[in-house]
Amino acid sequence: MKMNTIFGVPKELKTDETRVALTPDCISMLVKDGYEVLVESSAGALAGFSDEQYAESGAKIVNTKEELWEKATVVVKVKEPQKCEYGLFREDQVIFSYMHLAVEEELTCELLKKKVCAIASESVEGPNKELPLLRPMSEVAGRLSIQLGANYLETINGGSGVLLGGVPGVQPGKVVILGAGVVGANAAKVALGMGADVSVLDINSKRLAELDLFFNGSLKTHYCNPYTIKEECKKADILVGAVLLPGRKAPKLVTSDVVKEMKKGSFIIDVAVDQGGNIETMDRITTLKNPVFEKYGILHCAVPNLPSLTPRTSSFAYSYAILPYVQKIGQHGVFAALKECESLRSGVNTFRGEVTSESLAETFDLPHTEISLLIGFKVV
Repeated sequence: MKMNTIFGVPKELKTDETRVALTPDCISMLVKDGYEVLVESSAGALAGFSDEQYAESGAKIVNTKEELWEKATVVVKVKEPQKCEYGLFREDQVIFSYMHLAVEEELTCELLKKKVCAIASESVEGPNKELPLLRPMSEVAGRLSIQLGANYLETINGGSGVLLGGVPGVQPGKVVILGAGVVGANAAKVALGMGADVSVLDINSKRLAELDLFFNGSLKTHYCNPYTIKEECKKADILVGAVLLPGRKAPKLVTSDVVKEMKKGSFIIDVAVDQGGNIETMDRITTLKNPVFEKYGILHCAVPNLPSLTPRTSSFAYSYAILPYVQKIGQHGVFAALKECESLRSGVNTFRGEVTSESLAETFDLPHTEISLLIGFKVV
């Protein structure tokens, strides 16, 4: 079975994507277990990993994406395949990456047409509905959102001139975070550490209570509804959109009218923008090189791959998280791995020409087929 599984790590092609899916140390573990791993030349260069390091780990370096996609039975990526890669898909090939297919109709159709097994990292669920592969990138993105916001509040960057932590005798900046999940909690951690006045809004009262206890009452918590959103946004120097619905488009929580009432020179960052975003005025995607645009006097940041600002940390975090699932596929083959591992099974969005994600099927009005029926048994 090991001889039949060839893992491939291509160079990421999405705009400004600097991460790599598997780091050399993780590849050395796969090679030690007897698996063949192909790495496209310079795949890890922007994250600080050379071809020589990959070769020393036991990987085989290939020079073109065409060769990698042709030989690999399991392609392990960070971001969803780009249009120039669609023609390289093969029937029954496994593509394991962040997919966000709810906003990628064309890619969804290509995966179905080519009968690809698409495992979306953001859909893999652990116990208690946690998202073990989304978590590390959410931690990075949450922390970076405040770091970036504090920088853009400086007047030299077009901001209002507020020092986020304030100084004695001068009140600190106000941070408002929509969503008390992993992104929100990590944003709150950094904002509080910088001395900001922090409010977190969510509809999950239990989660708000957990954060209140965890941070020892140092942040303010609010039940999220249109009234509290409007009132808190008017006070915000930094607004973080961090509400994500797995497999679905993110809900629009902040309207244009609310944004117009915000303080001039304040900063909005929409971490959910790769799923459609929480902020109505985020009407375009921005890049790492040009992360911000101004609308109504407010700075807007709509970078869909925020963790690429720190690719070395992010690559290690993602690689360590995905490795156990990659090992399971190698050990058992994809069919047996899906039968054995419920978490891995939950991540499958398309399989042999069928949509296996119920939320994705609803998004594009497509038929839905339970993955359990396609792999030969009924999950009880």
